[in-house]
Amino acid sequence: GTLELLILKAVSWGPVHGYGIARWIEQVTDDVLRVEDGSLYPALYRLTRNGWLKADWGVTENNRRAKYYTLTTAGRRRLTEQVSGWHRLALAVTSAVDSRRAPAEAR
Repeated sequence: GTLELLILKAVSWGPVHGYGIARWIEQVTDDVLRVEDGSLYPALYRLTRNGWLKADWGVTENNRRAKYYTLTTAGRRRLTEQVSGWHRLALAVTSAVDSRRAPAEAR
């Protein structure tokens, strides 16, 4: 779920290849999150198969062939859903972690 959300967000800025997605995730998380190829490329394949990303071959700034990913209309809807769900989850976990109230059974 989290990797899907991060990939969709990275691609929401415009066409980007897999390496660019991985670098973006590292940069915006101050290198806290690193995405290995073994996780990234199966996720990109899955997102493309689900119709949330479109893949086209292009040439990088270093004149290398690479697959560039763009967000589809369905992908933009999926991103909106994922962001909303993430905010709800983050708020719920923060509430639990910051709670000063013990479970009823522990009292």
